[in-house]
Amino acid sequence: MASFRSRLALLLAVLCALTLTPATVAAGSAATGDSEGLVMPKAMGEGSTVTGWHIRSSAELAAGGARISQPDFGNSGWYPVAPRSTIVAGLVQNGHYPNLFHSTNMRDQVDRADFAVPWWYRTEFRAAGPERNTFLRIPGAVSRADVWLNGTPLGGVVGTYNAGEFDIGPLLRPGRNALAIRVHPSDPDRDFAISWLDWAQPAPDNNMGIWRDVRLVRTGPVTLLGSYVHTDLELPGMDSARLVAHAEVRNNSTWARNVVLRGRIGPHRLRKEVRLGAGETRTVAFPGVTVREPRVWWPAQLGEQPLYRLDLTAWTGYRLSDRDRTTFGVREVDSRLNESGDRQFLVNGKELQIRSAGWASDLLLRSRPERLRAQLGYVRDLGLNAIRLEGKLETPEFYEIADRTGIMLLTGWECCDKWEPWTSWGGEEWTAEDYPIARDSMAAQARVLRSHPSVIAFLIGSDIAPPEDVQRMYLAELEEAGWPNPVIPAAASRNAPEPLGPSGLKMEGPYDWVPPNYWYGNRFGAAFGFAGELSAGHSVPTVDSLRRMLSPEEREKLWRDPAAQQFHTGRGTPPFDNLELFSTALAQRYGAPTGLADYAEKAQLANYENTRAQFEAYARRMTAPRPATGLVYWMLNNAWPSLNWHLYDYYLNPGGAYFGAKKGNEALHVQYSYDDRSVVVVDRGSDPARGLAVRAEVYDLDGTLVHRSERHGVSVDSLDVTEVLTLPELSGLSDTYFVRLDLSRDGRELSRNTYWLSTRPDVPDWDESSWYHTPVSQYADLSGLGELPDAAIEVRARTGHAGTTVTLRNTSETIAPAVRATLRKPDGSRVLPVTWSDNYVSLWPGESVTLRASYQPRDAGGRPTVEVGGLNAVPTRG
Repeated sequence: MASFRSRLALLLAVLCALTLTPATVAAGSAATGDSEGLVMPKAMGEGSTVTGWHIRSSAELAAGGARISQPDFGNSGWYPVAPRSTIVAGLVQNGHYPNLFHSTNMRDQVDRADFAVPWWYRTEFRAAGPERNTFLRIPGAVSRADVWLNGTPLGGVVGTYNAGEFDIGPLLRPGRNALAIRVHPSDPDRDFAISWLDWAQPAPDNNMGIWRDVRLVRTGPVTLLGSYVHTDLELPGMDSARLVAHAEVRNNSTWARNVVLRGRIGPHRLRKEVRLGAGETRTVAFPGVTVREPRVWWPAQLGEQPLYRLDLTAWTGYRLSDRDRTTFGVREVDSRLNESGDRQFLVNGKELQIRSAGWASDLLLRSRPERLRAQLGYVRDLGLNAIRLEGKLETPEFYEIADRTGIMLLTGWECCDKWEPWTSWGGEEWTAEDYPIARDSMAAQARVLRSHPSVIAFLIGSDIAPPEDVQRMYLAELEEAGWPNPVIPAAASRNAPEPLGPSGLKMEGPYDWVPPNYWYGNRFGAAFGFAGELSAGHSVPTVDSLRRMLSPEEREKLWRDPAAQQFHTGRGTPPFDNLELFSTALAQRYGAPTGLADYAEKAQLANYENTRAQFEAYARRMTAPRPATGLVYWMLNNAWPSLNWHLYDYYLNPGGAYFGAKKGNEALHVQYSYDDRSVVVVDRGSDPARGLAVRAEVYDLDGTLVHRSERHGVSVDSLDVTEVLTLPELSGLSDTYFVRLDLSRDGRELSRNTYWLSTRPDVPDWDESSWYHTPVSQYADLSGLGELPDAAIEVRARTGHAGTTVTLRNTSETIAPAVRATLRKPDGSRVLPVTWSDNYVSLWPGESVTLRASYQPRDAGGRPTVEVGGLNAVPTRG
């Protein structure tokens, strides 16, 4: 009898899928103005992305939504755009604004008044006719949208992250149907929009539009709105895990229904029968299942990132009504305040330091999955284990890539605008209308994020925690959505009321230049506690990127007049609208620049030493009396070509800051301490390291060996630090000198690290600190680097399918610090994106090193050429 029922159910499901599949028409060419897109779902339980969109300004149209959404209105004179496209992104796509990001083009070539009026989105599609339980889902709009279908208003969507759903089944017509969406102007101070704060010049339209997929979904009388799995991992042995699956189910009918829910996680089958009242939505928990020897998800550097899948179906009688699929990872995340009151994260029972950086989406919110993959590949290559997303909550691909690469995500809302009106610099105070928008935005994003193992927390505030009523509102929505992760009130410690109380994070700067030894201090952003955002400020790109982003006049101002305002520095407002602090320190420490190339070369060294010092200081104090439990480097990347805050530039070009951070975040790493001259070994991997040998050497500028210390039989535990030795105070050194460190096991090199230092140290003036900067009363003297004789570097390169291997050999009699290798295409441009095993390497006379560059062959445009240069390295190609 059971076998007969199973066969009958399968037959009915197939018939259901066949009879409910509407006729479809292939998508037309957007270039020709055809508007019919393949948008209707093909089968029960499936969804389709709405395509074939066109945009046009309301200032150019006399008609309203009732007319524009008629199938016979047409798209003549409209711009065809991608399914995810803000208004300006669509205009750029159509060539309306060529080279928008170069120089001041975004200011001079765009009339922002064009975006002070609403704009329209329009598309057409075919359907078989009215169909029950067909839903239009819009995942948010910047700043708000009104929706029409076939002349009928459906309602509105308000807020970037506030999803809306409309039952459009009764309105569908046989043949052509038309959908029109009117989006309204965006003001981050008044709307729940996206603000670029002081990160970048704002997009001309303030990102007005639809930037995530609009979808059409067909189901039966019962809809699966989502699903998730709570995992309870047995600790510390991790021999088993208890999995509890949940399904959010809605009865679309006007009468009660019996529903059978079936699920599967690998070999484990799930079943649950429920009765839903008319129009009822309920979250249903399945009986838990136990997985023996689970495949555990780990952050990068600590293990693998296996994913499980939950497959769900909902049945009414013997008819398939809907299906849903969710991937998840088996892992445990906890967060608590330690004895010092600092935030500490634990993953799978292990206390670990969060090494992260601040994320910036593309300024026009353009969705480019390949670019996202490249950037998260950079994050892993940098040795970071996390990213903070302050209000830029990205598209679904971002989270999927993070899941697969082991990059943890600290998600949350942004500061200083409508999302945080309780600050002195915030937007307008919330009205009665605003609370449900913020509440529903939280509910929608919790459902997007909750199943991703990469997501480890949500920060409901940024610079200041929300008041009690807003906290409780957000917490209620997170609980309703089955949120499994810690909730943190803010990325700062200021004003953290109940119920969440203190955040355990600090946000005391700096954001502009400070010397490398700043990070070893005991105040403000120095290495202790958990820093929600901080860095030494400006990161000057290489000359290639400077030429792409700046005009000749702007490039001259950059090195000749550092106090001059630059359009590509933040928002163009003080204190981050110029490079005066950075450039003054650069000239004082390395010597006055002689031209743009010299300025950029010295800037790479300055960025290298500072990012390395920041991550190394936090690493050394990982187990200090007041541990350094985490930091968010400000920032990882830029929304557009910028001179501010990045580890790699907008063109995905890694420079000195990148390789300094990469060096400082090695999984097994030997490093020097600026404060007490100690040499320590850091193990960020999953296993302890034994039988290590450490050699520390001090050299004069002319290459004379002044001191050598060695230690053998060194051990360091996983996620721990071991102090190995301390270099003595040495007299008679040259003003600029080198410290060289080597870590090895059985003669095999594991880590090498070179520092250029001064007998005249930087002296931070802590008492004169501001929220973004600590001045110095004395600069280090590194000008000797500019006096080094030219170094000849021999280059041998071999290119294969997996990339290019480069061997560099110093054939001169002088030290060559920070020798950089660059891959160039046949046309002379750089091969990007690219990851190097190492770069900006120091070579002693006669020494050689082999580097490996990995990239996609399609990005090389042919066989690449290797270019070598550096502060005193004679430019060479090989």
